[in-house]
Amino acid sequence: MKKTILLKVNPRKPEMDEIHVAAALIKSGGLVAFPTETVYGLGADALNPKAVRALFAAKKRPPDNPPIVHISNAKDVHKMAKGIPCDAEKLMKAFWPGPLTLIFKRSPIVPDETVCGLSTIAIRMPRHNVALALIKESGCPIAAPSANLAGKPSPTSAKHVMEDLEGRIDAVLDGGPTRIGVESTVLDLTVDPPEVLRPGGTSLEKLKTVMKQVVLNPVVTAEEPVPLKQVRSPGLKHKHYAPKADLIVVEGDLEAVAKKIIELTRHYIGSGRKVGILATDEAAGRYAVCNVKSMGSRSNSATAARNLFRLLREFDSEVVDIILAEGVPTKGLGLAVMNRLRKASGYTIIKTDNG
Repeated sequence: MKKTILLKVNPRKPEMDEIHVAAALIKSGGLVAFPTETVYGLGADALNPKAVRALFAAKKRPPDNPPIVHISNAKDVHKMAKGIPCDAEKLMKAFWPGPLTLIFKRSPIVPDETVCGLSTIAIRMPRHNVALALIKESGCPIAAPSANLAGKPSPTSAKHVMEDLEGRIDAVLDGGPTRIGVESTVLDLTVDPPEVLRPGGTSLEKLKTVMKQVVLNPVVTAEEPVPLKQVRSPGLKHKHYAPKADLIVVEGDLEAVAKKIIELTRHYIGSGRKVGILATDEAAGRYAVCNVKSMGSRSNSATAARNLFRLLREFDSEVVDIILAEGVPTKGLGLAVMNRLRKASGYTIIKTDNG
C-alpha cells in the first residue's frame, strides 16, 4: 500500500509549493485527487496510457466507462478533438470555465485508454482555481473521473476521497468542500441535435439560452435501466452514486410522498431494519424517527445538489439498512439530483398515487 500525501491548499489562491508537488506527481505518471466546483476528481496525465490504466485500477473503475479530460485553456480542445462544431465555441464562451462537459470527435493524439477505445472524447474546463493551477502546472490535459471507488457516492470533500482511496493514490489536494456537489452536465456535440447525456451543474434551462436546440437522451430521465451498446459519457451504464444501504426513491406530490415514507418507515422498523430518511425541509419534521437528513428546501435545487452525496455518505457511516428518499422537482439542478437518486437506487422507485 502506497502512502497518500494530503496537501492542504487555499481554494481561492492555492499555495504553489503544494501545486508543484502535485504536478510533479502527475508528470511522473502518478495519481492526484483535486477539488473542482462539482466534486473531487482523480487526476492522471490524459496522454499517458500507463497512468490512465493506473487510474482505472485505483478506482476499480469498469474498463468501458470513459473519464472526462480536464483542461485549463480552451485552445487545448483543438489539440484533443477534431471537427469542432460552431455551437461548441458559443458554449465554451458562455459556460467555461464551469460545470459543462462537451463530447467531440477525438484527435489521433488521444490514447485509447483515455477514451476507452471510443472515437469520441469528453472535455471540460473546471471552474476552480486549484484544479486550473494543477492542470496548468502539470503541462498536460488531466483525465479525471470522480475521486471515489467505482459505484460509491461521489466525493465532495478531501475526507471522502481519503475514505475511499487512501493508500491507493499518491496525493490529495485538499481545497475544502466543493460548491456544486454533483458532477458536470455532459453534452454530446457529435449528434444532431446535441444531446444531454448526463444532467449536472449546468442546467438544461441555461443551455437553452445559448443553444437553438438541445434534447435529453432518454437515459437522463429513465425510471428503469436503459440498455446501452456504447457508453459515450461517465455515469450512464453502471450503477453509480450508491450508498451501502438499499435506497428507495419515493416520487410524486409531497403530501403523498410523506405519507408513503411514513408507511414504509413503520414497515421496515417493524421488520427490524434501521431506516434513514433523505428528506427536504418542507417535510423533514413529519418523520418520527431519529435518522432524518434534509437536503434543503424543495424550492432550492442547488442546495439539494450540494448536500446529496455528503448525506448519502453520512448514512453509510451510520450503518443504516435502508434509505427512503423524497423525490424533488426536476427544475434546474433538480434534474441532476433525481438522475443521481434514481441511479443510486438501482431504479427502485415508488410512484405515489397522485404523483
